[in-house]
Amino acid sequence: MRAILWFFRDLYSGPVQAALVFSFTLVAAVTIGVGAWVISVTINGYLAEVMDERIARDIHLAETFYNAKLREIDGITTRLSLNTTVDENIQAASKGDVDSIQVLDKAITQMSRGVALGGNHFIAVMDAEGSILAGQIVTAGGDQHTITSGGSWADLPIVRTSLVKKTPVVSTEIIPRELLQQIGLAEQAHIDLVDTPRAAPELYDPREGAAGLALVSVSPVWVDGDVAGLAFAFHMFNNDFALVDQIRDAAQIDTVTIFMGDLRVSTNVMTAEGSRAVGTRVSQEVGDVVLLGGREYVGTAFVVDQDYITRYEPLRDHDGRIIGILYVGVRQASFFRLLTTFDQRITIVAISTILMTFILATPVSRLITQPLKDLRELVKTSHRVANGDLIARAPVTARGEVGLVSKSFNTMLDTLQSTQNQLVRSEKLASLGQLAAGVAHELNNPLGTILLYAETMMGECSEDDPSCEDLKMIISETKRCKRIVSDLLNFARQSPIISQPTDIHAVIQELIEATSRLLKDSPIVFKIELASDLPIIEGDATQLRQVFLNMMGNAIEAMPEGGTLTIRTRSEPPDMVTIEFQDTGVGIPPEYLRKIFTPFHTTKPIGKGTGLGLSIVYGIVKMHRGQINVQSRPGEGATFTISLPIRRPATENRPALTQAADGDNHLIG
Repeated sequence: MRAILWFFRDLYSGPVQAALVFSFTLVAAVTIGVGAWVISVTINGYLAEVMDERIARDIHLAETFYNAKLREIDGITTRLSLNTTVDENIQAASKGDVDSIQVLDKAITQMSRGVALGGNHFIAVMDAEGSILAGQIVTAGGDQHTITSGGSWADLPIVRTSLVKKTPVVSTEIIPRELLQQIGLAEQAHIDLVDTPRAAPELYDPREGAAGLALVSVSPVWVDGDVAGLAFAFHMFNNDFALVDQIRDAAQIDTVTIFMGDLRVSTNVMTAEGSRAVGTRVSQEVGDVVLLGGREYVGTAFVVDQDYITRYEPLRDHDGRIIGILYVGVRQASFFRLLTTFDQRITIVAISTILMTFILATPVSRLITQPLKDLRELVKTSHRVANGDLIARAPVTARGEVGLVSKSFNTMLDTLQSTQNQLVRSEKLASLGQLAAGVAHELNNPLGTILLYAETMMGECSEDDPSCEDLKMIISETKRCKRIVSDLLNFARQSPIISQPTDIHAVIQELIEATSRLLKDSPIVFKIELASDLPIIEGDATQLRQVFLNMMGNAIEAMPEGGTLTIRTRSEPPDMVTIEFQDTGVGIPPEYLRKIFTPFHTTKPIGKGTGLGLSIVYGIVKMHRGQINVQSRPGEGATFTISLPIRRPATENRPALTQAADGDNHLIG
């Protein structure tokens, strides 16, 4: 179990991957679930419609078979009434002539042999008073039983109607038990009533269980233009299942029932014990609609002991009275099993699809989230860096944007480490500068004393005194020391910026005029390109004059053989002015560009410079919230670009020493 848990923990190691997998699966589950539900509802509705159409078709087929059987009975009496043998012997038979009666019996026998009958039938010839002259019971197997005695059937309504109207009559009729006893069919007609749930408390017809429901046909036998008798035939449904089984088998109908009133007399509906449900009754709700209301019933109905999807049609006698019901139906349980099976299969397909989505989403999500492992490693690396481990680096294994992020992060760490190193050096330089300032301040007074005594002794020394040269050397070196000390003090002095409107062009023109007088014999050429729209800025004119003078001095020293110093100004970038000093001197080697603003760094020979000039310039520019850049190639000269804001922010001035110490953090090559 633990191994399985570890497997899934490794498989879904990241929350994003797990979220993707379960999101994909949830989307698929919702989509497939809704789709399966819609399909199920649609198919269920379609199947319900198909079932309704099937029931409508079934009742139509059942009626077709029923009417065909009725026409078959009608055909028997029609042919019998038109038989010449019957016509010739019916009057004599009516008077009791035995030979004529036998002839009629033979005619009935011949008639029954020529017809393929299903079920038990009674065929007879009656006289004009409705009494049976000759008759036979023909069984489904073809056996014939002659009726030697039969009473009067004149009271049977269909017989009376045919005699009165002298026309053929065929319909569904109820034959009383008394008449059936005359021909020995009372036993077949007898049906024991079975107590049926939901049936009406009272029988629809009191004769139910004793009388018979039959298809009856009566045709007059005409002799000399008058009715001499009747051809009579019927097929009784009680306990005879030939027609209902024929309809079931031929039309593929699940169940068929013929009711006499509300009593099942012929059916293939089975009880729970496996016997035909003869003797059970229709439910009251159906009886009220069909028997009492005279309408068809369509829908679900309780049949015997379970629900069926049904259709009931009323059966009427020749006078139009409702005497029974024709029923077709399908077990609702079968229909529900079909729906359940379909729903189960839809559910299986839906679950299988969702499971397949889950399985396929796993490798897809791993492919998508693979770069996120680098991000997690990136987070771990950032934690290590936050804890002080600046040598930590993130692994770069992913491609694309995540790989670029990892590379950029590592580059940032490299820069951060370099910056930290520079900060450490800057702090050391700041401390060193403060120390140097203190030492310079302490050295300045002794140097002044030494210079004072040396000059005094020099004034008292005669020209031929050999110590004069030594005194000159002492005075020269002392002055050089004082100059170095003065530069140190200027570098370390915390001089605030005194902002006032300053005309950059005026400062530059003043310095150019002064420098030109000093260099009137020098091969240095000044090229001035001043912008006409340069605005007045807020700055310290004195300190900016020191900056520009330093720039010009460095440029002149970089051109010992002569050259051109170009000074240009422009009103850009926005809200700033730019001053460029471009010389055509020896240039600056690349390895020195990053250190050019570092205090005490100089490329001049020993004794020619202190390495503090550009550091002081850098500090002044920074205190003006400006920028200074340098671009140079060896042998092609150098260009120093100074950008100063037009309006200086109202912030606290920082010491020049600190600004110079920050120089290593803002180097631009």
